[in-house]
Amino acid sequence: MTMRPDDHRRKWDKDEFERIAAERLKAELEEEDERLKKKAPPVKRELLKQRDYKVDLDSKLGKSVVITKNTPTSQSGGYYCNVCDCVVKDSINFLDHINGKKHQRNLGMSMKIERSTLDQVKARFSLNKRKLEEKKREYELDTRLREAAEEEARLKELRRERRRDKKRKLQETDEPDDTPAQSELAQIMGFSGFGGSKK
Repeated sequence: MTMRPDDHRRKWDKDEFERIAAERLKAELEEEDERLKKKAPPVKRELLKQRDYKVDLDSKLGKSVVITKNTPTSQSGGYYCNVCDCVVKDSINFLDHINGKKHQRNLGMSMKIERSTLDQVKARFSLNKRKLEEKKREYELDTRLREAAEEEARLKELRRERRRDKKRKLQETDEPDDTPAQSELAQIMGFSGFGGSKK
């Protein structure tokens, strides 16, 4: 640098600043290498799969709960997610939460779905077909049982009718024997009848 009194401009030593820039670049490269060495391999997450449990949305429906300052978050108002340790206030948001990315990541799953093979699709179709046939069989069984119960009820009613008819016939056969004695008694007493029978 020249220090002339009439020269007010600052002069830079280019060699020194090139050396400082090279050192800084070297330090940055070393830090990058260390960070890459320290960095763990990416976490391999499971593919997204169907829940094997039923989501309980109805257990707290219509119930009143007293909440104080000391109440734990799991028992406070709303739906508690024990995986994410958070409380969601209503059922729709709770369903959105448990189907969401954050919850699935905490479970150790990615949002990617396993691609089905042809054999898996065929197996699913056959399973659904079997379920449909079982429903038909159950339905047929139900209809058969219902029809059998109706037939049994008809037979019982028919038997009752037959018994009633027999009783009527017996009563009718008994009445003619009583009527001559009754008519004789009525004649002796001077009545046309006792008013018991409507003829």
